[in-house]
Amino acid sequence: MKKAIVLVLIALSVASCTQTEKGAGIGAVSGAIIGGAITGDVRGAAVGAAIGGVSGAVIGHVSEQPGQCYYRDRYGRRYIDDCP
Repeated sequence: MKKAIVLVLIALSVASCTQTEKGAGIGAVSGAIIGGAITGDVRGAAVGAAIGGVSGAVIGHVSEQPGQCYYRDRYGRRYIDDCP
């Protein structure tokens, strides 16, 4: 029962966030889980959270801009441009 209450409170707190904030939060949590699972220590989880948070924020920010898409060029650089 306690877990259900915690999940409901988390869901309600995220409901008022912008897409950028939601993307950053989801990216950080999933990055921490993946980084911790792969390395098996806290340092890997922290690095995963940082990378996931930044990536999620970028993707969330792009989704707030109608008509804009997120791309990568052949060198791996990210950029935002009009959608086709």
